[in-house]
Amino acid sequence: MKITYLGHACVVLGGSKTILIDPFIPDGEIRIRPDYVAVTHAHADHMGIAASYTVPIITNNEIAHYLRGKGCITEAMNIGGTIIVDGISFTMTQALHSSWIEDEGIGMYGGTAAGFVIRIDGVTVYHAGDTGLFSDMRLIGELYHPDVALIPIGGRFTMGPREGMMAAEFIGAPVVIPIHYNTFDKIKQDVSEFARAINETTDMKPVILEPGLEYEITGFIE
Repeated sequence: MKITYLGHACVVLGGSKTILIDPFIPDGEIRIRPDYVAVTHAHADHMGIAASYTVPIITNNEIAHYLRGKGCITEAMNIGGTIIVDGISFTMTQALHSSWIEDEGIGMYGGTAAGFVIRIDGVTVYHAGDTGLFSDMRLIGELYHPDVALIPIGGRFTMGPREGMMAAEFIGAPVVIPIHYNTFDKIKQDVSEFARAINETTDMKPVILEPGLEYEITGFIE
């Protein structure tokens, strides 16, 4: 199974099925043809072009209701719930963040921001979504044992590198991939310092992906 980082918080899980998470990139086009789309919350830099897809979109109940009104196929769920589609498990987890839908200048409540634990082809991936640090990340590690954790480190709107480092320790995934940084000036970070701290203080492997690059997951298949 491969993880491809398209930029910002947009990630593709590629295996027996293709899952696109948070379909927004600041430049260019998303050319992936996914089997499923997962949306962590309603902000435009995460929901992105979700409404343009004809495949099932997995998201919270409020966003699902909004997208159904746009003609989309949705699978609604909420925090703590798990659904299984085509043998792929999606568990929606807590995130500490806001969620607001903007549509032609009109704003509306977008439900509660979330993360996802996704298990596909024997590999478990935790995409934290936009979030601050919270101690129950330990429970995510204990319950789901992620092989890979995708953690925001941009600061200001989410955790920064310091909090992201502690989040990685709480979760305990063998591989840590930082996301949601350097997209805009307000979330500029020196990701090399984050990687160095992970390397020097833990047994985890930091993987820094430039937009468009991929990382192949091996050794976790059960």
